[in-house]
Amino acid sequence: MEIPRSLQVKVKPDAREARLELGTDGIWLAHVKAQPVDGKANAALIALVAGHFHVRKDQVSIKSGAGGRLKRLLITS
Repeated sequence: MEIPRSLQVKVKPDAREARLELGTDGIWLAHVKAQPVDGKANAALIALVAGHFHVRKDQVSIKSGAGGRLKRLLITS
C-alpha cells in the first residue's frame, strides 16, 4: 500500500468503533471513539491514521483544521 503524503479527513467523534475509510470523493472518513474534548479526538485520529498506514504516530501531524471536523493531515517518512 502506498502511503499518501497528505490526506483530507472528515472526523466523526464519539463513534461506536474506530475505523478509517476512503470516501468516493477522495476524502477519508475517520470514526474515532474519543469525544472532541481537550484534543482527545485529534490524538485518537493520529493514532488511527498511523495504525492504518503502518507508520509511527510522530510521523502523522495535523496541518490544518485542528479545531474542526475537516482536517488536512501530513504523513512524513
